[in-house]
Amino acid sequence: MDVSKYADMAIIYASEYGLKIIVAILIFVIGQWIVKKLTRVSRSLMEKAKVDRTLIEFLNNIIFFVLLAMVGLASVNALGINITSFIAVFAAAGLAIGLALQGSLSNIGAAVLIILFRPFKVGDFIEASGATGTVENINLFSTIIIPIDKSTVIVPNSSIINGNIVNFSNREIRRVDHVFGIGYGDDLKLAKKTLMQIIKADARVLEEPAPLVAVGELGKSSVNFTFRVWTKTDDYWDVYYDMPEKVKLTFDEKGISIPFPQMELHTISTQKEKVE
Repeated sequence: MDVSKYADMAIIYASEYGLKIIVAILIFVIGQWIVKKLTRVSRSLMEKAKVDRTLIEFLNNIIFFVLLAMVGLASVNALGINITSFIAVFAAAGLAIGLALQGSLSNIGAAVLIILFRPFKVGDFIEASGATGTVENINLFSTIIIPIDKSTVIVPNSSIINGNIVNFSNREIRRVDHVFGIGYGDDLKLAKKTLMQIIKADARVLEEPAPLVAVGELGKSSVNFTFRVWTKTDDYWDVYYDMPEKVKLTFDEKGISIPFPQMELHTISTQKEKVE
């Protein structure tokens, strides 16, 4: 075996293609760095122009992937590969991948619909596709929702657009609904007056629309009051959780009971038991 012959061939190939490979790697690494810088700059410009956050996130994703694809093509071109033929192969492969990933492509279409029709935006508190929380990000394939417990829920855009969407943030005020029960032996008028006093003492409760306290049901073991107050959207959860505590403490002070379900058992004595 002529070792020197193969060594010479290796040197020739290394000198011919080694530089191209190094250049291609440099183009990709530097290009990736430039792409990240450009996306940061584009984000900064859009934020200064006060573009909506939802649109900023969406456009930034598109800009990043388009520029990264251009860098990839430049790297391939540096290797001496014909880009035209490469694009043709890539297009054919893309068609095959697209057919295999129809669900993912539907997510992209759903993302476009979300951006165009704006049923919600980044920062809104929504309920969609079984998830409830604040929208953190809307990308090409999914929407990131952060629930109250600060976990992360990733919901496909197609699931959101094909289902019901409840947006709790697109109104300035929200209604807090509760039901409070008292015993049948308690003073109904005193209980109603007490509930209204609790409402008036809370500065977060709005005067308009007017709050409502009314007997909503004569239940099996309690007289149930419908309790409805309006508050600013930002105060909703604080008011929602504060009210039951205030009602319980105030009812305790005034001797108003909050009954719990009870069952009465009546025994029937047989004739034999009566004789005995």
